[in-house]
Amino acid sequence: MDPIREYVQSMTRRHFLSRSAMGLGSAALAGLLPPTGGAGEPAKRSGGLPGVPHFAPKAKRAIYLFMAGAPSQMDLFDYKPEMDKLFDKDLPESIRMGQRLTTMTSGQKRFPIAPSKFEFKQHGRSGAWVSELLPYTAKMVDDIAIVKTLNTEAINHDPAITYICTGHQLPGRASLGAWLSYGLGTLNENLPTFVVLTASWTGRKEAQALFNRLWGAGFLPSKYQGVSLRSKGDPVLFLANPKGVSPATRRRMLAALDRMNQDTLERYGDPEIQARIAQYEMAFRMQTSVPELTNIAGESKHVLDMYGPDVTKPGTFAASCLLARRMAERNVRFVQIFHRGWDQHGNIGGDLPNQCRDVDQPCHALIQDLKQRGLLDDTLVVWGGEFGRTVYCQGKLTRENYGRDHHPRCFTVWMAGGGIKPGVVYGQTDDFSYNIVDNPVHIHDMNATILHCLGIDHQRLSFKWQGLDVRLTGVEPHQPVKAILA
Repeated sequence: MDPIREYVQSMTRRHFLSRSAMGLGSAALAGLLPPTGGAGEPAKRSGGLPGVPHFAPKAKRAIYLFMAGAPSQMDLFDYKPEMDKLFDKDLPESIRMGQRLTTMTSGQKRFPIAPSKFEFKQHGRSGAWVSELLPYTAKMVDDIAIVKTLNTEAINHDPAITYICTGHQLPGRASLGAWLSYGLGTLNENLPTFVVLTASWTGRKEAQALFNRLWGAGFLPSKYQGVSLRSKGDPVLFLANPKGVSPATRRRMLAALDRMNQDTLERYGDPEIQARIAQYEMAFRMQTSVPELTNIAGESKHVLDMYGPDVTKPGTFAASCLLARRMAERNVRFVQIFHRGWDQHGNIGGDLPNQCRDVDQPCHALIQDLKQRGLLDDTLVVWGGEFGRTVYCQGKLTRENYGRDHHPRCFTVWMAGGGIKPGVVYGQTDDFSYNIVDNPVHIHDMNATILHCLGIDHQRLSFKWQGLDVRLTGVEPHQPVKAILA
């Protein structure tokens, strides 16, 4: 980031008024004109880039349900009945074709095929196959688009999650939510533009760590990074005033601090000082807005029952989904919920059902809740992980239990809401759920699709960094998946 360039681009109001050719007169004239924004964007938007969105968006906000650890597509959505006949047979080399393996199974003498032990049925107008583990998701297949052919180059968790969240396998890039905050600005002055929730889980106890770079701003100014709400205790540390400090006293302190920071900003021109000023102001407003957001006492019993018995337990996935809906109502631009524990290298028979119970009913409730409130039409919802899992077994194989290794060649996500065509199943994999047969979708294509739903041409949203015009979707040709767009 170039501090001088950033400072010039984000001049303070005082400098703008003093340097304008007509000074206060032109500002007064502008105040008489009707407010305008980007195409299709409400006038109350604050911040964002001029000319963004690039076209009328179908979605104003997005909720990303991230299943960290990689759900097994073969046991959930990608039904492969022929594998039952090949139980414990070696995966043919004609299918694997020497493709890269992780170190966890590369030393195995055999790669025995492990058919899914779970039953599948077809549902909805699309005839989508869904596992018995997801009965609530099965009921809403006509509300969602299932994409079965996502693929990535990353084969290990940390680079894979970093890749799909930031567009690059190495740390240091801006996250999807930060890009949306940078390009589109905020629709709510009292809550962060980008909020992250990390839910508890009941599957495999050992889970991959999550790093704040997954919701970081990278090379963008730090004001665009996600704000993580804690799952236990106060949602934000130090949200309450210290004992003996009244709101009025806090307000006077912040006013004095603002004056000092403004003097420092004018002296040095560092945009991070401006970001810090904004963060102090947001923290003050959040002292009221966050307790109101997290207080679900006013939710009806019908709504709470819809999300399931865990909804009243802070930090659960169900509670997080309800908070996501409440944030959508308050026009939070981007909410990302991370649910860990999907890394089933063994004991799929025991761990996967628990993981699915955590998320299945709340996901269904979130979609139906948004729909009945008229919010689904302009809220994009995405569900998925960082890669898929292998058809062959890792470790001991039985009919009732098995494990699966990482598999980047094909995996499944679903999308719903603003800009997405409902009731669609897109893409096809081979009989082994190992290679893509038709309609591949790279993770950059999916991110381009997400941006498109929010009115952004992914090729036109860039940031100058280290001499490059950097994009979330990289430099290779990628495009939104038009077949699933409404």
